[in-house]
Amino acid sequence: MQSRFRNDRRLTMRMGFTMFLLGLLYVGFIAALIVLLKSWLLVVVLIGAMFVAQFWFSDRIAMFAMRGRVVEREEYPELHAVVDRLCAIADMPKPVVAVSDMDMPNAFATGRNPDHAVVCVTTGLLRRLEPAELEGVLAHELSHVAHKDVAVITIASFLGVIAGLIVRFAFYSQLFGGGRRDQNTAVIFAAVMGVSAAVYAISFLLIRALSRYRELAADRAAAHLTGRPSALAAALTKVTGDIARIPTKDLRTAQAFNAFYFTPATGREPGIERYFSTHPTLEQRLDQLGRISTELGEAATPEQAD
Repeated sequence: MQSRFRNDRRLTMRMGFTMFLLGLLYVGFIAALIVLLKSWLLVVVLIGAMFVAQFWFSDRIAMFAMRGRVVEREEYPELHAVVDRLCAIADMPKPVVAVSDMDMPNAFATGRNPDHAVVCVTTGLLRRLEPAELEGVLAHELSHVAHKDVAVITIASFLGVIAGLIVRFAFYSQLFGGGRRDQNTAVIFAAVMGVSAAVYAISFLLIRALSRYRELAADRAAAHLTGRPSALAAALTKVTGDIARIPTKDLRTAQAFNAFYFTPATGREPGIERYFSTHPTLEQRLDQLGRISTELGEAATPEQAD
């Protein structure tokens, strides 16, 4: 079913192109492992099993990692009311609503499709945002579900996760067991590490580029759906500023899921590392929302003007 979120052909094209490139990389990666490890059955079975597990259980994995729990309407009536209203406006299925008991103000969406999706907000976000700001954030997350880019990011991330795990496994195997291996085995392990490291690096760059664009696309879709880009701009400014005041040690666990968050749990604006970030800069996002506000004839808020 097509939702009423604005279609974004550029996002669709970028997702398709990224998946095509990652698909080629994925096939080459499996072929290289089969040649190096000389066991196609082992490679295909292990990678296939891990792919199915990540794709089908991505929502549960993310919820467990971020201490999220499903909440019913009786417990969070206002939160459910906002999600109900946005889903009605967007003409899309209502996702499962969850809350994570974390002080870090943030939100994320996960799930393999709109019928099996979860939108989760932290208690820190609920405490800090005004109703209109919360509506903007939730519209942003729902647009990820409607555009199906959550599933694309989940699939795209899988290859990098596998490659990273193989690099670590090969490294520690060599580190703690190198003396017991012959020269041929050492060469094979070195080749596996090299291929895996290259695959990880390429997939890392492709996923980061797609992730930055999809965040801008979600901001656009949310601003047009709610008609209040200034509220979303205010939420972005407030959340980014508050995250910057949270101790870095408290953000480290959350940083593994930055690609899924409303704003990254970095605590600061990126410098040169913006080219490797999962999100565009706050300035880019506010500039875009400012242009949309002008198009819609909406007066900018003080937060947006800063």
